[in-house]
Amino acid sequence: MGRTRSEDAHHRVLEAALELFVERGIESTTMDALAAASGVSKATIYKHWPEGKEPLLMELLLQVSGAATEVEEQDTGDLYTDLVRVLTDKPRNERPEEKNRLMPQMIAYSATHMEFGKAWRSRVMEVPKRRLKRILEQAMKDGRLKKTLDLNICYALLIGPLMFLHIFGSNVELMALGKASAETFCRAQEQQSRR
Repeated sequence: MGRTRSEDAHHRVLEAALELFVERGIESTTMDALAAASGVSKATIYKHWPEGKEPLLMELLLQVSGAATEVEEQDTGDLYTDLVRVLTDKPRNERPEEKNRLMPQMIAYSATHMEFGKAWRSRVMEVPKRRLKRILEQAMKDGRLKKTLDLNICYALLIGPLMFLHIFGSNVELMALGKASAETFCRAQEQQSRR
């Protein structure tokens, strides 16, 4: 079954936005330019994104990064294995080529539109944080981790290296970095529990 006219228009605007944001920059792309490039009226664009360009950009970013994908969690009972699974999991619907083209523009835009940057970081971190929270809380409940751990510090220790990789790039593979982060975290927790 094909897309409806409304779904087709929505898709065309997102695809046009990707090209214009990459070519012209997010700040320089107007709703008029989006309408012209997509062949969708400005009124229709505002029906889909009543608050304007930033919600459209957020949707596009979530789409190309696969960041909105929720994953079914399986508790193996092994903290290291469960952490590695979260830290090395790539979204199934990620569009890496498009993501790589758009990210420099998004980072530049976020630097001057701090509220948007904050909202984006929150959205992109939301799914892995929820997954880590379930794993860490279960490990605390089972006595594999201290019940007094600060979850926000745990998130920073575990996700921080991955954010560094995504923002600055690196020769390190995601799998190697995820495993190293999980291993370092688990070793630190073992040492803490011996004290």
